[in-house]
Amino acid sequence: MSAYADTSFLVSLYVLDANSALAARHMKQVMLPILLTSFCELELTNALSRRLFRRELGASKIKAAHALIRKDLSEGVLMLKPLPNGLFDSAMHMARRRTPQLGARTLDIIHVASALKLQADTFYTFDRNQEKLARDEGLIVP
Repeated sequence: MSAYADTSFLVSLYVLDANSALAARHMKQVMLPILLTSFCELELTNALSRRLFRRELGASKIKAAHALIRKDLSEGVLMLKPLPNGLFDSAMHMARRRTPQLGARTLDIIHVASALKLQADTFYTFDRNQEKLARDEGLIVP
């Protein structure tokens, strides 16, 4: 078993928000490491930077979150993977199959396709639309 986490889950894991307690509870049960791609790392970095821009968090909180992420990467809690070969072909196929029924967003499709290409069986997200897509693609969403 392996797990993939999207940005909504990771942000809640590293900075305090409405879903942080649930993210922490999930971490007690997750099969480590949690897989993420360089795309997810970029999206996570940007999400944290946007919180700084919107003045939702101060620079010290963002710096602390980045330090925790680096620590978890070095300790094997998170495993950074390159974008899998054939990712965009798989995502394109998924978009054609699922978006007409679900209205899926491109970034959601890329996350779910990444999880599948990395052979994850569990998908962590707090995004309800993405959860539906992941479930429809056969992933377990706790």
